[in-house]
Amino acid sequence: MNQNEKMKRYYARCDMSQIKGHLKELLQKAKEEIVELEVDEIDLEEMVLVDVREHDEFASGVIPASKIFTIPRGKLEFAVDDKLLDLSDHKIVCYCLKGARGLLGAQRLKELGFSNVANLKGGIENWVKSQQPIKNYLGTFTSVC
Repeated sequence: MNQNEKMKRYYARCDMSQIKGHLKELLQKAKEEIVELEVDEIDLEEMVLVDVREHDEFASGVIPASKIFTIPRGKLEFAVDDKLLDLSDHKIVCYCLKGARGLLGAQRLKELGFSNVANLKGGIENWVKSQQPIKNYLGTFTSVC
């Protein structure tokens, strides 16, 4: 299987319309509890952004907020005290590739006592499609799609 085929399979797994069973119910419940912000509602200076994708995904780029944390969804609970506790008075916005992990991450933060949490609707994919900048080890870029 070539790299393009691997990426297509991975991308399909992240598509909320493809999720079946109990997880779909969990996501629906999270949608009822968590505010989802549109791209134009994100304030890169005031909000704390939490990228909950996996480490290998961060290299593709992150949203260039003044306060950004890259904490994989599976490690979020363990990193809260070290990274986010002192920022609990800020709006905290989670995001992932397409929105599902960010939604669950925001819900978990709410369960852990953070009252001002949200999810970026559509994740970083929606951010890039809206021609917003991303930052990686090469610099800051804006898509021309």
